Amino acid sequence: MPDPITINDYTIEPGEHKEIQLNIARLPTYTNIDLPVHVFRSEEDGPTLLLTGGLHGDELNGIEIIRRMISNDLLMPKKGSIIALPLVNVYGFIQNVRGLPDGKDINRSFPGVKGGSLARLLAHTLMNEIVPQIDYGIDFHTGGAARSNYPQIRCTLDIEKNKELGEAFGAPFVIHSSLIEKSFRKAAHKKGKHILVYETGESTRFDEFGIQEGINGTLRLMKHLGIRDEAPNPIQETKIYRKTTWVRAKYAGLFRPQIELGDKVKQRQVLGHVNDPYGNEQFKFKCPHDGQVIGLNYAPVVHKGDALLHLAYE
Repeated sequence: MPDPITINDYTIEPGEHKEIQLNIARLPTYTNIDLPVHVFRSEEDGPTLLLTGGLHGDELNGIEIIRRMISNDLLMPKKGSIIALPLVNVYGFIQNVRGLPDGKDINRSFPGVKGGSLARLLAHTLMNEIVPQIDYGIDFHTGGAARSNYPQIRCTLDIEKNKELGEAFGAPFVIHSSLIEKSFRKAAHKKGKHILVYETGESTRFDEFGIQEGINGTLRLMKHLGIRDEAPNPIQETKIYRKTTWVRAKYAGLFRPQIELGDKVKQRQVLGHVNDPYGNEQFKFKCPHDGQVIGLNYAPVVHKGDALLHLAYE
């Protein structure tokens, strides 16, 4: 029989589903901000998988992925446990912004400090109440500032378990991403936990294709871990890339791409144009490598140096 899981002095026994409220702090209006945590447990022993969405408050696709999985009863495990936090950054969600009222990014505030800034307090709560209970995790994100991502897993391919989990998820792309200082992923890695990052779409907007891919990939990972028996097959072969680069604007103006997210592109292929707003000048930009488009800037107005598209290549 598996051991009980205890979070914030609440005990969740095998076979139970409980929603726990983690109190973080209060708004200036003295309204409490609580962090809802869903815990789903099987009566059979097995791994514990963490699902987190909304670490950045304006990144909605991960919130919707976890919400749908809870709503459609997809998270009750056959073996092991699932801990699901659909919305981590309640403050940012309320204000429709990435960070917190103190201006800090939670994902650059780990492992956190109990008496630190709001971001570091929230990070400390996750690291002390949640992370000790888990074995693996998926942290759901989107692109930001009008930049959209094609569905992809980011993990450290040099860590064999990361690579195994990334391939099991079965997203269209698995992208090598080194562990970043003060990130959730690196702080969890130091505790012996393996966290994948799933990216799809852009902030403040739903990406239906990426949401469904996120749900299906999570089910595939659960099946791989023995948490469930069935999962949908991937819709396309997973491509693994170790290198990426941003193609940046050499001129300011109006950006008009000639490619779409997910497209395969060739070296020296024209990817689009940056035009001046008065109809006098047009500048084309070309692809530096053979590869695939994993991110695209949908903002028409760009400045010199702005990222236009994210390219994965061998």
